[in-house]
Amino acid sequence: MKLSKKIKRFATFKLLTFFLFFINFVPRSFSNFIGSFLGVLVWSFSKKEQHKIFRHLSIAFKDKFSDFEKNMIGKMFYINSGKNLMDVLRFSRHYKKDIAPFIEVEGMEFLMDAHNRGKGVFGVTGHIGNFELLGAYLRTVGIKIAVIGREMYDKRIDTILVENRAAMGLTNFSTTDSPRKILEWLKKGNSIGVLIDNDSMRVRSVFVPFFGHMANTPVGQSLLGLKTGAAFVPMACIRTEHNTYKIVIRPEVRIKKSEDADLDAYEMTRLCSKEIEDLIYQYPQQWTWIHNRWHTNVNEFLDK
Repeated sequence: MKLSKKIKRFATFKLLTFFLFFINFVPRSFSNFIGSFLGVLVWSFSKKEQHKIFRHLSIAFKDKFSDFEKNMIGKMFYINSGKNLMDVLRFSRHYKKDIAPFIEVEGMEFLMDAHNRGKGVFGVTGHIGNFELLGAYLRTVGIKIAVIGREMYDKRIDTILVENRAAMGLTNFSTTDSPRKILEWLKKGNSIGVLIDNDSMRVRSVFVPFFGHMANTPVGQSLLGLKTGAAFVPMACIRTEHNTYKIVIRPEVRIKKSEDADLDAYEMTRLCSKEIEDLIYQYPQQWTWIHNRWHTNVNEFLDK
C-alpha cells in the first residue's frame, strides 16, 4: 500500500475516533442538528450523486415526481441519512435513554409468530431508513439476531462498527463467512437480518423485477431459509419527521414449495423484493437512491 494511502486511512480513522467521542458527548438534539447539517452539506456538493438520484427516481417512478419533488426526495434522503448515522454512532451508550423511548412498532405479531416456531427467521429489509437500528431494537426485545455485513476497507474502522453492534448484543457475520455458520445459527431458532437490495456479483444472485425493471438480487438467503424451514419477514425502520422511529413489520412471505429448489428460491426472492419495493414506494425519502440498483443488465449478463 502506498504511503499516501496509509496516511489518508490513518487520518480517517483518527477523525472517526474523535467524532465518535464528540457525538456521544453532546445531547441527541444537537447530534440531530449535526446530522442534518452534514446531510445538506453533502447533498449540496454532490452534483454527480444528485444526477444519479434523479435518474433512478425516473426509472422507478417514471413521471410521478416533478424535478422539484425529486430534488426534495434526494435532499431529505441525505438529511435522514445524516441523522440516522448520528443515532447509530450513539446507540451503544445512549440507546435506552435517547432512542428506545422514541420507537414505535407496527406488526410485531408477524415477527413473533414466525420466531416462536423455532426454525429461525430472516428479517428481510433493504437500505431503507435506519436499518442498523432495526437489528439493535429487535435484540433488546429478546430476539437473538445476527447481521451480515461486508468488511470495511480499513480493519480498524470495521472493528469500530462491529464493536458498536456487539455492544447492543448483535452477532456479526461477514460476507466471507461459511454458510455453515449461518445454518447453525438458524437451526438454533435465531434470526438474521439481510439487505436484499444490492446489485452485487460477489454473491449468488438472480434477476427479479424491481419497480418494473429486472434487478440483480441476492438469492442465498432464500436457498438457506427454504432448506431449513426458516421464515421470511419483511421489515424496515422508518425515521419520522419528528425524529422518532416507526418500525414496520409486514406479514411473513410464504410460497408453495415445489420439487425445484432453485425455482422456489427465485419465487421467494421475487416476493421479498416486491415487499421492499412496496416499502420504498410508501417512503421514497428513506431509500438509498444513490445505489445503482439496476447496474447489471440482464441481457448483457445472459450473453456472457
